[in-house]
This record gives sequence, structure tokens and C-alpha cells, in this order.
Amino acid sequence: MTTNSLPRILVLGGTGSIGQAVAQNLLAKGYRVTLLARTPAKAQALFASSANLTIEPGDAEDLPRLLAVSRGHDVIFHGINYPYHQWEGTQERMTQNVIAAASQERALIIFPGNIYNFGLTTPIREDSAPAPITKKGAIRVRQEQLLAEAARAGRCRVPNVRLPDFWGPTVVNDGTIPIFEGALTGKALPWIATVDLPHQFVYTPDAAEIISRLLAAGQPEAYEVVNYGGQTVPSVRAFFTRISQIAGHPTVRVRVLPRWLFAVLAPFLPMMKAMHEMLYLYDHSILLDDTGLRRRFPAWRETPLDTAIATTLQWFARHRLNQNFVPAVPVTPPAFETHPASVPSIF
Repeated sequence: MTTNSLPRILVLGGTGSIGQAVAQNLLAKGYRVTLLARTPAKAQALFASSANLTIEPGDAEDLPRLLAVSRGHDVIFHGINYPYHQWEGTQERMTQNVIAAASQERALIIFPGNIYNFGLTTPIREDSAPAPITKKGAIRVRQEQLLAEAARAGRCRVPNVRLPDFWGPTVVNDGTIPIFEGALTGKALPWIATVDLPHQFVYTPDAAEIISRLLAAGQPEAYEVVNYGGQTVPSVRAFFTRISQIAGHPTVRVRVLPRWLFAVLAPFLPMMKAMHEMLYLYDHSILLDDTGLRRRFPAWRETPLDTAIATTLQWFARHRLNQNFVPAVPVTPPAFETHPASVPSIF
């Protein structure tokens, strides 16, 4: 496949969890990809050299720089995401910058949405009305409103791909690091509030594949919402059990972080305060209904869960712990069945 007939894509947030996966997927398929990176050396270390990859120094908060870099691009992937406690003001301002950049090219903006807009609504359908119950949920609603208004005014087109919690190789945050490094070193795996409810997770290479398939499928409507729920595990405990087994620890040890801990630390630590209001996501199973996407791509199948777990453990072993890793059990279909969100039998 040559690159001449493929759109040129600017990836913002390309060193982050979902942005990195999307950029890697698109490069593997021959797309021309530009990364705007505040730390170009970090981006260069994450990506293999490719004739189709251009790394530009700069910050998307610098609107003139963003406008200059975005010239000639057909698609902008808006993967910029600040730490929770920095969301106020920054998320909307960055989205306005991205809209301005897309408007000068009449470009497509791919926006990875999430479930915060909907509070306790479940299942979340593509036409579900926003019902945020947190500040961060309200911020996400305003971000999506900005994108929808710009698209309907003809300034750009926007597929909003809503996703649940990320995990996978290169996903390094305060949630995933202690899970996968803990599994490799025999430590207890941490979770918040309860580990015995169904929960949706999306393996980032699968999310990236869905995004690239949507891109290849053709021009979307001005503003289009697409839900992709990844896999719904029957409980976080069951998920952790399988991670531990593949890592070589047959008996899982789980450490549940209680709600009161966040309340106590919230006045002293901005991140804990930001997390405190999001605890409802751990007390309830909030699920995306992705029936429409699965009808659209009926042959689509997620990476088998065991394979995804083994790949992620291998990445953490090599890149975080400087160790070799071989799965302790044969990597077969998971010990429990996983379902798309539209299947009610998980309850």
C-alpha cells in the first residue's frame, strides 16, 4: 500500500496511552503521521524510525505553532489529556485550539471520548443524553459540545469514539503500573472500592484498530458518536486472577483501596481530590453499548484476552523491569468468557 492515496494525519498526545497506540497502528498501515511533541526526544524513543513519521517540536497550547504544524493534514487525532486535577480550563482550551487547527484545513477531528458525561446512566447508548454528576463529567460534556457545534457549522467533521478504561502495552499510569508490575513481582494488585463488579476495559491496540477501521470506512457525518466498549469482564477480581496466573502467581492477591482513603487525602493531594469525585465509576458497572459498531464491523474480534495480557506483561517486564518474560501458563482463551456490552448475560 502506498501512502499517496492515504490521508495525512496529525496525532496530538502521541506519547500518551491511546495516542501512541493509534499512531503505531496508522504507521503500520502506511499512513503518513506527524506527531507534535513537547519533548521530541521522548517521542523518538517511543517510535521506530519510519519514512512516514515526522516528529515536530511544539505544544498544542501554542496556537500559532499548532496552526503551522497542522497545515496540509487531513485528520487530527485529539488525544491530549491532562492529569485530572488540571482539567479545569485546559481541556476546553485545548479543544478550541484543535478546532481552530482543523478549521483551516476542513480536517477531520478524531476524538477519543469516555463515559464521564453520563453519570450513572447504563448502558450508555450513542444517543444517550448527557447526565454528568462530577466536574470532570461536565467538562467532557462541554468539550463534546464544542466539537459538535464546530462540526455542524461546517468547520470540521468529528467522529467521537467513546471508550472505557484503557490498558495494554505502553499504558503507564497510576492505575496500570502497580497492576502489571505487581503481577510480575508477586505483589498485591490494587483496585478501588470494590473488585467484584463487572467492568469494561479496552485494550489500546484494539481501540486503535477500531479507530483506523472507522477512518478507512469513509467520510462520517458532520458529528458522529461511535461507542466501543472493548471487553466486559465479570469482575475485576476475575481479571486480576487471570493476569496473576499468566504472570506465574496462581493465587491472586488483591489490595482494595477504600473510599475513606480518598476522602482523608483529598484536602492535601490535588490528584486524590480529583479522584474522590470519580469513585462512582468503581461502585457501579457503567457500560457502553457498542451494538452499532459490532453490526458495522461484524467480523471484528478483540485480541484474545490471554494474548493481550501476555503481551502487556511482556512489555512491562522488558521496558519497566528490565526482565525477560515467558507466560507461566499456555496462552489460551480466557478462563472466563468476556462479552460485548450489549450482551446482558454478564449480569
